Amino acid sequence: MNNSFSLSCVLFDLDGTLLNTAPDLTTALNKALENFQFPSVSAAAITPYISYGAAVMIEQSLEQACSDSLKAEILEWLLDYYEDHIADHTYLYPGIPELLANLEERNIPWGVVTNKRERMTHPLMNTLNLTQRAASIICGDTTAHSKPHPEPMLTACQQIQVTPEECLYIGDAAHDISAGKAANMKTLAATYGYLRPDDQPQDWGADALVHHPDDISHWIKNYTYAFN
Repeated sequence: MNNSFSLSCVLFDLDGTLLNTAPDLTTALNKALENFQFPSVSAAAITPYISYGAAVMIEQSLEQACSDSLKAEILEWLLDYYEDHIADHTYLYPGIPELLANLEERNIPWGVVTNKRERMTHPLMNTLNLTQRAASIICGDTTAHSKPHPEPMLTACQQIQVTPEECLYIGDAAHDISAGKAANMKTLAATYGYLRPDDQPQDWGADALVHHPDDISHWIKNYTYAFN
């Protein structure tokens, strides 16, 4: 056991780490494709690309050539639909409610650093009654740079008034771990999230891999003073 890390804050990526947003995002994508007379795609095929944004989801879904202007139309239609159905079927991953409650019980602030736009992130957090609980919510367009740049991570620390070296960041994509490491945070790679088939999370340089949200609690207990 290594108790050398003093934990002052836990930050989460949103899609695929804190929340399973795949049901609503894949529905919005298929509604958009159908509206523009493209074939639908399976959730299994597109979920691995959710962490890279709606534009990448669309790109991966189109089997035929498509103009940039049409892709932009599809994207805006998708976002409008998603905004109206922001949390029809989205939920906190099993184990996350208990983890958040445990952190709050110990007065350890937690927050969100996501590349999702503010337009979608804030309504989603509000709908799930998470806004007031989060000490910081940094979105893809909150700061000049988004992940993998460390600026969003450092901005969250400034808002919470903690040092990055005492923060833990959990995410399910390589750019999450890169951003956390660039900010000198401890990082955990959430393999239960939206990994692509060619992803190699063991090579991202995270402090550990977590295969279930319960593993986050176990890591905190074993490597910090927080839960001891």
